[in-house]
Amino acid sequence: MFYIDNAALSLDTLTHFFESGEKAFLSEDAVAKIEKCRAYLDTHFSGSSRIVYGINTGFGALCDTVVESYHLETLQYNLIRSHACGMGEEVPEEVVRMMLLTKVRSLAFGYSGVQLITAQRLLDFYNENITPVVFTQGSLGASGDLSPLAHLCLPLIGEGEVRWRGQVYPSSVVLEKLGWEPVKLKSKEGLALLNGTQFMLSYGLITVARAEKAWHLSNLIAAISIDAFHAKLEPFNPLIHQIRPHAGQIKTAETILTLLQDSEIAHSAKKQVQDPYSFRCIPQVHGASYDVIQYAKGIFQIEFNSATDNPNVFPDEDCSLSGGNFHGQPLALTLDFLAIAMAELASISERRTFQLISGSRGLPAFLTSNPGLSSGFMIPQYTAAGIVSQNKQLCTPASVDSIPSSHNQEDHVSMGANAATKCYKVSENTFSVLGIECMNASQAISFREPLKTGTKVQHFIDAFRKEVPVLNEDMIMYNFLNKAGAFLKFHVVS
Repeated sequence: MFYIDNAALSLDTLTHFFESGEKAFLSEDAVAKIEKCRAYLDTHFSGSSRIVYGINTGFGALCDTVVESYHLETLQYNLIRSHACGMGEEVPEEVVRMMLLTKVRSLAFGYSGVQLITAQRLLDFYNENITPVVFTQGSLGASGDLSPLAHLCLPLIGEGEVRWRGQVYPSSVVLEKLGWEPVKLKSKEGLALLNGTQFMLSYGLITVARAEKAWHLSNLIAAISIDAFHAKLEPFNPLIHQIRPHAGQIKTAETILTLLQDSEIAHSAKKQVQDPYSFRCIPQVHGASYDVIQYAKGIFQIEFNSATDNPNVFPDEDCSLSGGNFHGQPLALTLDFLAIAMAELASISERRTFQLISGSRGLPAFLTSNPGLSSGFMIPQYTAAGIVSQNKQLCTPASVDSIPSSHNQEDHVSMGANAATKCYKVSENTFSVLGIECMNASQAISFREPLKTGTKVQHFIDAFRKEVPVLNEDMIMYNFLNKAGAFLKFHVVS
């Protein structure tokens, strides 16, 4: 059983749980902390004349406007309704489910002042596969992801829409079917639910996991391309990397050598003195992306183990403090960096695809036995080039932009939400480009028979060819391109 508690959790553990489809539960410690914080608010601020931001004031530029105690509950509903201003495409269901999990995680630290039923109901949505409808546009990445989180939390009060059992319903319909009453929000809860980085964070958590998988697949597919192109193993010699010891560079070189250690093709004689950079510099390029992925993994692990709403309530210290933990700058910068790292995996992959269809190294032009009559694999490279170009456009950083809002009270924002959605798209594109290289490499290496590649590489090729076979004549290609990308996305990397 997976318990949400206050202990630090690794991203590997989180990813394993998230992909398992199992249910999550609040630990006894988390329940105690949530209840303690709520009791503190009810005891110290009920009927009190103390003015505390987010508890008995307006929000943003209205922070100096005091709200009378008898309006505090109405204030929470007004906040969620007024902030549900999302536009654009729907956020993918996997991301919304991660948003539910990360929101509960942040509330479980016991610094937010929500009721136990509020956190538990969000977890119920997760466990019962009830996915709120959230939109990609609307967040500035500070004061947190206000608009997306408003859409995420509308179903708590029986408003907004949810996806359930393959259809979209008004949330009130689903609550009624399940016999659940809408949550009756208390003071501060609206702000606790909306303030936070869970939109950026959830996109980032899923994209980091994808990026790590893409790195592994990049090496595996590159190994096929190395043998298919009859490239040399000299650039992977550990002596080269010992004198420039970047961790990712060393790890990549070791991985390629391990994959091809029993390859007949790799250890056969080569005529060329050097190979193109897209082969010779695989350790340096893939390795640099690996280092960025590991950096991003560390940042998102810290964020997942953090409370990011505002204000934060500290019952033991008898205070409520207004700060800026909702600001997404650490995530925005990291998401921009991660997008660039993934785009480079796609960029060098496309160049290897180009080399494989060039008609050199004993391979037929466009990997077809009848060039001229057949176009072969000419046009998939066009597709890869177009996607790589789009990645370049998507890698324009979002984190360097800031547009003031809320009467200049919120005068610097991270634009991390835009960085998140761009990064996610780059990750999807990267799998598509790697799929195209895998198609080309699988086709090209067939021309090296009867010489064999490495055992692990061949097992991968055999599995891939069940989806995308060797093509001996021109066929409609787009189905195979999509199958190649899907195969990689769902392939289990061992």
